[in-house]
Amino acid sequence: MDNRSAVHVFTLSGLQEARTSKSLYFGLTLSIYILIIVVNLTLIIIISAEKSLHEPMYIFLCTLCGKGLYGTAGFYPKFLMDLTSEIHVISYDFCLAQIFVIYTSVLWEISILTVMAYDRFVAICRPLQYHNVMNPLMVVNLLLLAMCFPLMWSVVLIVLTARLPICGSHIDKLYCDNWSVVKLSCVPTTKNNIIGIIVILTQASQAAFTLYSYWQIIRICLKSREGRTKFIQTCLPHLLTITNFIISTLFDVIYSRYRSSMISQNLYNFLTVEFLVVPPLFNPIVYGLSLHKVRSSMLKICVGQNKGVVIN
Repeated sequence: MDNRSAVHVFTLSGLQEARTSKSLYFGLTLSIYILIIVVNLTLIIIISAEKSLHEPMYIFLCTLCGKGLYGTAGFYPKFLMDLTSEIHVISYDFCLAQIFVIYTSVLWEISILTVMAYDRFVAICRPLQYHNVMNPLMVVNLLLLAMCFPLMWSVVLIVLTARLPICGSHIDKLYCDNWSVVKLSCVPTTKNNIIGIIVILTQASQAAFTLYSYWQIIRICLKSREGRTKFIQTCLPHLLTITNFIISTLFDVIYSRYRSSMISQNLYNFLTVEFLVVPPLFNPIVYGLSLHKVRSSMLKICVGQNKGVVIN
């Protein structure tokens, strides 16, 4: 622990090639972050305000958008500060906090997507039992499970990482992640590696369950035109979301551990932050444009506001 206490600040890398274009990167990053906040907040407000959307699928969607705001808050403010500075450092405590926020966000997303897959499975494959199965108590329990277990795993990871004596201070990434800090340890990290593998296997099993659920849904939907229409309207956005999330997190895991010298710094940076850019922006836009009830509620609110302006 003495070595760890000597390391108060980590140095972040990844912006060396962007020194001549920092203004461009800052403007682009700020625009993306503002857009993420706007689209997610808009969907949350619409679902919260419209009583017809107080159904399990939309409640889970609202939670997914809230998760997106939470996760991006752990990355974008610090990254924007780095783009305005010549020195890219992060304190040891803030590094652990960033790891906790990003990891809980990632683990929450896969858990929420799994719950959403189960909801769609019951709705399409067991339609007569849907309201009995997906009652308010079940919705609350599913949300608690989706939030509590990822939170528990994140706490375990942070505690195990915080106990390690650290012998280095350079993180080869735009932000702190658990693997980058663990690699700087002065002692063997067997416990951390075992827990990390368990977490990966747990998330992989959830992803497999989600894909299996959609395989069953597709089988049912292909049997009728009405089923195909229902699948396209309510399930296709979710399937696109889970596919995008799996690909983006897989990129991050692979390139964080097995980075190749043949990959340019800019490409490496994109691959390691893709899951913090695309899903938070992709999810609310896809759902907002694809789900008929959401579009109708959005138009209803906009028309109501316009009428109010005219009356005033």
